[in-house]
Formats: sequence, C-alpha cells, structure tokens
Amino acid sequence: QVQLVESGGGLVQAGGSLRLSCAASGRTFSSYVMGWFRQTPGREREFVAAITWSAGRTSYADSVKGRFTISRDSAKNTVNLQMNSLKPEDTAVYYCAAVPGGSTFDSGSWGQGTQVTVSS
Repeated sequence: QVQLVESGGGLVQAGGSLRLSCAASGRTFSSYVMGWFRQTPGREREFVAAITWSAGRTSYADSVKGRFTISRDSAKNTVNLQMNSLKPEDTAVYYCAAVPGGSTFDSGSWGQGTQVTVSS
C-alpha cells in the first residue's frame, strides 16, 4: 500500500522560499508519476507540478512556472518541491500524490497535506 507523508510547510514572508518533501513508501515507484497539488478553503484542489519517477520529466501549472521546481530523489524515495519567490496567493494546503503512469491523479494515493502560509 502506497504511503505518502509530506513535510516542510510553514509560515514565510512574501518573496521567501520553502522546500516541501514527500516521503513515499509501500512499493517501487519506477512506473509512477508523482505530483504536488494545493487547496484553499472553498476551492477545488489545484495542480501544481508533476514528475515522472523514472525519466524525471516535469510539468508545472502556469502560476508557478519559473518559481517552483519539482524533483525526486530515488535513493531516499522522496519527491521535493522547491518554492521560491513565494506570493500570498501560494498560501494553501499542499498535497503529494502518486499514480501509476497512464492513470489520473484522482485514482491515485494522497498524503495528508502540509500547510504553507505566505504573509504579505
């Protein structure tokens, strides 16, 4: 059973940086796509970034391109999200997700989330 545990959230001033980590366990992830999503109260969960575990191909939401970087560490089985030049509108609960390649994230595994708050 896939388990995902996020860490690294917190409070930061606008313009600052945070690094989120997602510890993945329960299986081999070589055929998986890993993603980060975020959600604020009253709004639907929003895609942030994704990476294919084997090839390391990445994709980003337009709102975070050039500011956020997703990466994976195969030795540690972690997926990281480096967030720079943070804005107040980046405030949200951030979730890590994992899904077999070819499937949608809705059918995948999710972590419990970590709060990111960006003050102006």
